[in-house]
Amino acid sequence: MSTAQVVVLAGPSGAGKSRLAERLGLPVLRLDDFYKDGDDPSLPRITSGANAGLVDWDHPDSWHEADALAALRELCATGRSEVPVYEIARNGRCGSHTVDLAGATRFVAEGIFAPDVVAACRDEGILAAAYCITQHPLLTFWRRLTRDLREHRKPPLVLLRRGLALMRAQQRVVAHAVRQGCRRATGDQAYAELTAGTGAASRR
Repeated sequence: MSTAQVVVLAGPSGAGKSRLAERLGLPVLRLDDFYKDGDDPSLPRITSGANAGLVDWDHPDSWHEADALAALRELCATGRSEVPVYEIARNGRCGSHTVDLAGATRFVAEGIFAPDVVAACRDEGILAAAYCITQHPLLTFWRRLTRDLREHRKPPLVLLRRGLALMRAQQRVVAHAVRQGCRRATGDQAYAELTAGTGAASRR
């Protein structure tokens, strides 16, 4: 029997998912920590354009969805789960840590692949709400680029090229999240609804 439910925060990289999660003050499960290691031979590759040959980190085959869902279920059932810590700059896992809900009845799961867990969470009765956080593509691009440069995630040229590709793909990313059951909202809109206790459940 579940003791907690999850608030799923989806949206383009740099849209403000982590910022919203911090504002909510709820325990957080970072779905991006379930990325595959950079030397995993099953990682998908970009096949065309300026980034051809590089790992396609925005493809769903670049992460361990089953492991992420297992952690979600464990958190909802027991309130604790041991999860990986992933460092983008190192292209791999560098350890693990325990997510402990400490009695909280809701927690946040956020990441670029968050839409992929919405249906399962809804079907299993552990979904509290699901949002796709979005803002103007240029603002998302700038925030993502400055963050990635500050954290030295990849070489600057790679970050710039990837950022431009993601900006062009933002509309498609948001549309996919909505199809998967997320409600489109700005960070401020989602925060107001969730803190008022009226967070909208995912669409059926």
